[in-house]
Amino acid sequence: MPSLFRFLIVVGVLAGLVYGGMWGLATFVEPQQREMTQTIPASKLTGK
Repeated sequence: MPSLFRFLIVVGVLAGLVYGGMWGLATFVEPQQREMTQTIPASKLTGK
C-alpha cells in the first residue's frame, strides 16, 4: 500500500508541474501577431 501512495504522489507532482508550466506559458508569453497571406488558385474562386 505505501508504494501505491508514493506512485500517486509522484503522478500528482508531475501533473502539477505540467499544469504550472502550461499556466505560466499562457500567462506570461504573448504571441506575436503577423499578417498572413495565402494564394488561392483561380479554379477555386469560380466554384466549378
